[in-house]
Amino acid sequence: MTTRINAVPRAVPAEEVQVPFADCYITAAAQNAALRVLRSGWVTTGREVAAFEGEFAGYVGADHAVAVSSCTHGIELALRSYGLPRGSLVLTSTMTFCGAVQAIVHAGLQPVLVDVDAITGMPTPATVRDSVRAFGQPAAMTVVHWAGDLADVPALADAAGLTLDQVVVDAAHAIGTYEGSTPIGSQCGATCFSFYATKNLPLGEGGMITTNNADRAGWLHQARLHGMTADAWRRYLPGGSWRYDVAEAGLKANMTDIQAAMGRAQLTHLPRWQERRAQIAARYDLQLSTLPAVALPHRPAPGTGTHAWHLYPIRLAAGIERDEVIAELAARGVGTSVHFIPVHQLTYFGQVASIPPSGMNGADALFDQLLSLPIHPRLTDGQIDAVCAALADATNRRFSRKGAE
Repeated sequence: MTTRINAVPRAVPAEEVQVPFADCYITAAAQNAALRVLRSGWVTTGREVAAFEGEFAGYVGADHAVAVSSCTHGIELALRSYGLPRGSLVLTSTMTFCGAVQAIVHAGLQPVLVDVDAITGMPTPATVRDSVRAFGQPAAMTVVHWAGDLADVPALADAAGLTLDQVVVDAAHAIGTYEGSTPIGSQCGATCFSFYATKNLPLGEGGMITTNNADRAGWLHQARLHGMTADAWRRYLPGGSWRYDVAEAGLKANMTDIQAAMGRAQLTHLPRWQERRAQIAARYDLQLSTLPAVALPHRPAPGTGTHAWHLYPIRLAAGIERDEVIAELAARGVGTSVHFIPVHQLTYFGQVASIPPSGMNGADALFDQLLSLPIHPRLTDGQIDAVCAALADATNRRFSRKGAE
């Protein structure tokens, strides 16, 4: 049976929030970089975007990077770069942000939802095969590295009957993550990253597509700006020509030099921020592992890869009312969230997406238990301890009461 959110926890005034769920930290260096661009007289796509693309590609070990206005636009453009016939089937997890599935729809393709494992929050080869049996051979698949944990991309592609070049990786949660010794960003046809305000590399908005395919990168650079053969920077440079052609039905999805300059500065801090996220996760692990009503987040098996710790999603024991716990934590000044409402439970996608007749039992079971705790680099040890204490109070009392019933 499909569940939906009905109760909305009380909104807590900002002055009462002691531990914010998210923190969009823009460093002084990034602020100064934005000012430098503002003073330059050129603020749209230009030399800063090109430099950010090169530096980001180097960071994730990809041959090419294309900066875009959002990860959602990145996924849409990446799928369109595959040249698939309109209406082609594209597999995707139901446990993802709505924008990732909107991207499939706006690319003119048919989203086919895949159920997830109730512990990892990600599809398995078995659930992929279930969707393929129900709807037929897909033309492509988007694979989500959910919460910063690693999806087994080769196994999922194999279960779908696809090559890795037919996979678009949604790495909005997974920047800085390694599969073995290889950074996420170069293994498949295209990988898409997000720089949204809550992400590990926050700019407020923006995204990046990485690929090792030079032809795909060239198409993406053109398609992100109306399909034009020359952007304004190249047209207005000394010696540039005002002439251009439009070769594709492109988008207005380019990144500005202001965002890119900030991104270059923020990128230099990312390794240290990633280390802090891992430290926060370890401190949560230590204090929450003894709580009977709390299951810790899944993480890669030792030696297989690293976790980006974009989110710290715990699972509450059956019978513990998740929204009651959210409200109690909010009353104590602790911000939380839930990631995500499964896509098949959202009205629009219930109408347009292909949903296996066997249902989404794993996602439905997981959703009722999910609770994301604050995890961002400026979270202090004292704040972490306050979250753990509040969670212990809220869950232990309910667990004891449930056991007595």
